[in-house]
Parts: sequence; structure tokens; C-alpha cells
Amino acid sequence: MMGQAVNIFRVPELRKRIFYSCLLLIVYRIGSHVPTPGIDAEALTALFSRVGGTLFGFLDLFSGGAFRRLSVLALGIMPYISASIILQLLAVVIPALERLSKEGEAGRKKITQYTRYGTVFLSAVQGLGIAIGLEHQDVGGRLVVPDPGWGFRFTTTLTLVAGTIFLMWIGEQISERGIGNGISLLIFAGIIVRLPEAITASFQLLRTGEMAIYVFLFLAALMVAVVAGVIVMTLGQRRVPVQYAKRMVGRRVYGGQSTHIPLRVNTAGVIPVIFAASILVFPATIAQFVKFDMVQAVTAALAPGRWLYFLLYAASIIFFTYFYTAIVFKPDDVADNMKKYGGFIPGIRPGPKTADYLENVLDRITLVGAMYLAAISILPETLILWTNVPFFFGGTSLLIVVGVALDTVQQVEAHLLMRHYEGFLKKTRLKGRTW
Repeated sequence: MMGQAVNIFRVPELRKRIFYSCLLLIVYRIGSHVPTPGIDAEALTALFSRVGGTLFGFLDLFSGGAFRRLSVLALGIMPYISASIILQLLAVVIPALERLSKEGEAGRKKITQYTRYGTVFLSAVQGLGIAIGLEHQDVGGRLVVPDPGWGFRFTTTLTLVAGTIFLMWIGEQISERGIGNGISLLIFAGIIVRLPEAITASFQLLRTGEMAIYVFLFLAALMVAVVAGVIVMTLGQRRVPVQYAKRMVGRRVYGGQSTHIPLRVNTAGVIPVIFAASILVFPATIAQFVKFDMVQAVTAALAPGRWLYFLLYAASIIFFTYFYTAIVFKPDDVADNMKKYGGFIPGIRPGPKTADYLENVLDRITLVGAMYLAAISILPETLILWTNVPFFFGGTSLLIVVGVALDTVQQVEAHLLMRHYEGFLKKTRLKGRTW
């Protein structure tokens, strides 16, 4: 393993890409500590200590703590991700966007341009909303914004929009000139930076006797098992065999080979978990500003640890898994392309029958993927409830960290194999697992 890792630094281009990516990630982490002007830092810290279970705490997870400090990068890369998801959803209902997505490189550049415009718009709306919301926050008689007004709103909005644009540029630079997966690596860095703090807190609980040694060992073993399970499910595939008929073009014979369609068990990735979590923390966010009894009752019923919370969380994840899978994978298009190039699934007629077969297979494996996402997402709250100790492992953060780590290893392995080096993993390739 170490011998293969050394090969990374033997390839000059790969070495430069890794150093360049690390440099930009360091700049990102430094920027997350640069505060936005006009904020009382102590009052803001006290405010976030009581809103951890709201939408603010959820956004703080993806910004790597920058939102808690309201730094210039407080919005993180979430406006860009939101704009990308919105364009994906709009492509389903707007024919012009759907045609644009099928126009190859030119269409991709145009959609990227629309995504950038959407990012600026969303970050401006969110920045203005945050500025106005913070002006009304009073923590123990201490204002979070000592000098409210349009001057503060304009400065804060402009600062947060500029920070998001800067992060978007960093992500694109990492994708083009670095190791790749720039946007994902920014989220990865924001989450992984909390790991040392979580480990330190766990050992502190063990040292003070608040956590028993057998509970600590149980959690450590469970973490290893959960990571292994997430890796297996992330790489899991159902390979549908495809046979292409031979055809004569001039004097040459084309086709006749056998291949497969890799249907991923978790086609939707981590998107369903993000959707479900955003919806469930919304009542708690509203409750911070609206003091009606009905809103407070709904918030209490949806608090983590309640049976209604677990039920709605799991049901939302399963629903959004099917919903997003239906958007990103279209059996009709796959069946039409196969028929166009003379491909067919053995025993299945080309055309509508092939589309129905693919849809049935996808429905079955998506159920497995949805149940897996629900189980991983509920795991942290369940363990906190049973063991009565903080648990920092699992849920959305684990899914993102494992997924980005696997993608990054695949990128590095591809660079090594292109230059006739053995892969990062000597005897194993990170191919999809067959189901």
C-alpha cells in the first residue's frame, strides 16, 4: 500500500495537481476564519449554541464551521449545489433545457453558465435574508448586530455573495487544474475538519467517566463496520447484460460484443438525505422567529429522538431517493439508444419492453439503496438516544466523506494507470460491486 502511494509523487503532473488542490483547500480553510464586518462574535456564538438543530446548524455542517462564525465564506458552496439541483429539476419540465443538456460540450457550458447565474442569485437572496434575520437577534440583551441598517445589509450581502463566487471559482480550479471533484472536495474539507474535535471530545468523555470503556469500544467497532457497509453500498451495482448485434459498414464488421449497463444501488447519492434533512429542520428554524403555540408544538413533535421524527425522516429519504433516481436515470432514453445501435438485453425485446425491464430492475435495487440511506441517516440519533453520549459519526457527513474519498482515489488511480503505474490499490480496482 505504501509503495503504491509513493508512485503518486513519481508522476510530475499528478504531484503538481495534488499540491495545487491542497493549496486551494488551505486558502479555503483560511477564508472560513475571516469574519464578516459588523457582527458581535460573542453574541453570534451564543446564538448558534441554541440553534444547532435548525437549518442554520445544517448549513454550518457544509460550510465547515464558517456559518457559525459568519465568515466571508459563511454560505459555503451550498448555493452552487442548490442551483445545480434546481437546473436538473427544471430540465425535466422545460424542453429547452432538456435539449440543451443533450447538446454535448456546448450545452454543458451553457448549463454551467446558467448555474453560475443561479448561484449568484441564490447567494444574494440568502445573504440578504441572513443579514435581516441577524439584525433582530438579541442574546441575553446583547444584539448580534450592534449597528443594524441598510449599510450592514448591503455590506453583508455583498461579502457573502463574493465569498460564494470565490468558492465556486476554487472548486472549478480544483476540477480543471487539480485532482478533480472540486466542489465535492470543498464539502469534504468542511466536514473532515471537525473530525479532530470530535475525537478529542470522545476521549474527554472517556477520561472523565461520562462514557464507559465498553461503550467506547462498541462505538469504535460500529464505526468500522458502518464505513465498510457504506463503501460496499456506494460501489454496489446491478450489471444488466447487453449484447450488440453484428452489422456491416462497408467492408468492416462492427458490433457483436457483450457488455453491461451498470445500475448503481445508490443512484441518487446523498441528495435524498440533504432534501429530507432540510425539510425536517425547517419547522425548528421557523420556531426561532415565530412563537405561535402550533409552531412550537410541531417543532417539539419533530425534535430528534421522537418517533415521528424517525418515521418522517425515513419516509422522506425513501421518497426522495425514488424521485431523484427517476430524474437522473431514464430507462426510455437508454432503451432507445440501445435499439439505435443494435443492442439488446438477452431474452428481452428491444424498445418499450427493454425500458420496462430496466425500470423494474431499477425499482428493486433503489428500494435497497433507499433503506440503506435511511438506516445510515438515522443511526447517529438512535445511538445518541440509546447510549446517551454524543455520536459524531454517521448520517449525511459520513455518506459525503466516503463518497468523495472513493471518487478521489479513483481519480488518482486513473492518473497512475495512464502512466503505466500500478493503481493506488495494488490488487484491487475501485470498480462497482456486482449485485
